[in-house]
Amino acid sequence: MESLFYLAGLVAVIASLKVVTGHNTVHALLYLVVSLLAVAVCFYLMGAPFAAGLEVIVYAGAILVLFVFAVLMFGLGKDETTNAPKHTGLANMLGAILLAFALLVEIIVIINNADMQQNLQATVISSKAVGIMLYGPYLLAVEIASFLLLSGLLAGYHYAKPDVTGGPL
Repeated sequence: MESLFYLAGLVAVIASLKVVTGHNTVHALLYLVVSLLAVAVCFYLMGAPFAAGLEVIVYAGAILVLFVFAVLMFGLGKDETTNAPKHTGLANMLGAILLAFALLVEIIVIINNADMQQNLQATVISSKAVGIMLYGPYLLAVEIASFLLLSGLLAGYHYAKPDVTGGPL
């Protein structure tokens, strides 16, 4: 079971790297789907099937379908990096390597902290409890988040639509 967790984590990391380093937008989105599904497997193997289900339904199911639809609708699937300058070599990746090393050190320090070990004792939270909390005291936050997502969608459509002039109003 532990080896399956590490395998899913490795798949998530490799797919995430392909998302960032890919040249084709549609392929990057498909790698993002693979990455999110691998993270869902990690959630399930850690004993959080509700979080795994939410990961699949919300992220891999809804949001990425919207991304793929937008990319295909606006014709963004072609290679956007043909005119970009070609940078290769270790010097250009130095910033990313330093950030990754800083993140690794931070994770090691947090994991070895005694207080964090006590906080890692897992408790199972049911979906009913999550629903009661979301639509109880946090109802306003949920509604604000929904309006922010809607405004982001409308702004993305507005900025991505082609400029049509001379047509009927």
